[in-house]
Formats: sequence, structure tokens, C-alpha cells
Amino acid sequence: MGMQLGSGNSSEPEVMIEMNMTPLIDVMLVLIIMLIITIPIQNHAVNLNMPVNSQSKQTDPPIVISIDVDFDGTVLWDGVAIQNNAELESKLTAVAATPNQPEVHLRPNKLVPYKAVAHVMAEAQRLGVNKIGMVGNEQFLK
Repeated sequence: MGMQLGSGNSSEPEVMIEMNMTPLIDVMLVLIIMLIITIPIQNHAVNLNMPVNSQSKQTDPPIVISIDVDFDGTVLWDGVAIQNNAELESKLTAVAATPNQPEVHLRPNKLVPYKAVAHVMAEAQRLGVNKIGMVGNEQFLK
């Protein structure tokens, strides 16, 4: 008579070999949620150079140069048509060279292609004109 080892008739349950993954998954989900909450929100901000509050009052009205871009791409400098790009460049260079730059008001026509307006703005920026603004934007609301 021999001794029987490891019989299948035993009343004891077998040892569980697999690891319980449910608590690990719960911990990982909590860590992911905490990570999402602590990530800083990305602000889509545009940096603007705002004027500093000065106590001195401006006595002289600013000098204003009006640049109109007509529907066919013709550039008008204070109402006078500019013949070519070299003339526009020379006038913008003269504006950029002045110590107290005049304000440049750019007024595009509603029907002008964006390319013509972007060209004038790019030339002004390239040559160092700092005081440039778009005028007459209410025509684009409709």
C-alpha cells in the first residue's frame, strides 16, 4: 500500500496562479485622470504690444497716410495711384525712416483679392513700418 500524493479527489481548491488585474487597471485609470487634470490648459493667445499708459496728452494730431487697394489691385497712396512695386517700396521706406512714424491706414476694397492686400502689408512689415492698421473693415461684415 502506497501513499497517494496529489490526487484529484482532494476537497481543497487549487491555488490560483493568475494575478488579479482589476485593481491594477483601476489604479492606472486613476493615474491617467490625475495626469489629465494636472496638465496645464493651452492658451491660444496673440501677443500684442499695447501702449503704455502715459500721463502726457498728445497735442498734435497724428499724421495719417491712407493706402487704398482698389478692386483690381491698384494701390493708391493718399489718392494717387502708384505705378509699380518700386514706387511703393520707396514710399514705405521713407515712412519707416522717419523717427516719429506716421500712421498708415490700409483700406482694401471688398472685391480685391487677398494676395494684393497681403503684398502691401508684407512690404510694410519688411521695410519696418510699425504703425499700420486696417480701416473700413465694416464692409466685410455682410
